[in-house]
Amino acid sequence: MADLHEQGFSVAALCHSLGVSRSGYYAWKQGGRSRRTEEDRRLMPEVRAVFRTHKRRYGARRIARELSKRGTPCGTRRAGRLMREMGLEAIQPRSFRPRTTESRHRLGYSPNLLVNGRFPQAVNLAWVGDITYVSLVEDGFLYLALLMDLYSRRIVGWELDDNMKESLVLSALRFAIAGRQPLPGLIHHTDRGGQYAGSEYRRVLKRARIKQSMSRADDCYDNAFMESCFGTIKRELEMERYQSEALARKEIFGYIRYYNTRRLHSSLDYLTPVEFEAIKQASQQAQRGPGRRKSSSSGSYEMENQP
Repeated sequence: MADLHEQGFSVAALCHSLGVSRSGYYAWKQGGRSRRTEEDRRLMPEVRAVFRTHKRRYGARRIARELSKRGTPCGTRRAGRLMREMGLEAIQPRSFRPRTTESRHRLGYSPNLLVNGRFPQAVNLAWVGDITYVSLVEDGFLYLALLMDLYSRRIVGWELDDNMKESLVLSALRFAIAGRQPLPGLIHHTDRGGQYAGSEYRRVLKRARIKQSMSRADDCYDNAFMESCFGTIKRELEMERYQSEALARKEIFGYIRYYNTRRLHSSLDYLTPVEFEAIKQASQQAQRGPGRRKSSSSGSYEMENQP
């Protein structure tokens, strides 16, 4: 009835046609508004709490999903409207271009094993890696190396140092291997940077029976997943310039734990990487049945200090 009134029909004519009194209609309408207002008042503190808990990193979609997971239904549009009413504005995306690739070397390149576009269907089938820089106020730059499981978006290896030599990416790789214990056949994909083509790096990959894969020459899309990950990290950390290396380590490593264990990922149907892996592993185990040996596509071992 309210919709028909908004289209130009008079309240008197509508009430007469429907056999209701005008006073009853207005009471119903006022009651509806009051209920919505009361619900909004109840939701506002919860929307604000989620927004603050995630340090302005969540927009309306993720706030709505977070509230639903907590048992508080809230649509995306409503969450967005309440955010606007409270003056809450999420961190906005910014363009990001990596500046750490030095591919003009003579160490040789590996073929792109992900070029066929097939997406992995389990953990520890494909890892992607890259390096980005971190600015310091007085002492130049630090460099952050990450490895991410392409299936679950979980960051599985990382290192931060004042240089981007082979030792930087080696530390991240060894951390990932120790924490995940991948079975033979894992694809390790990066850009064509010389750090990943070093002799020791390739020896570690060979010992772990990991297949090396590299982006094609001058193709910025071949490692897009990792570049997108760095873009998210830099945006949500508002990573401009840190006062010291110690502060940078604390903030970045704390964020990685948050990214793995608390941040809802739209690509994972708004689950965290840890939740996504746990659900998929439980489903695979149920399909295998009791007493069956774990398949190579889902094997993983968790270190106590690995998020």
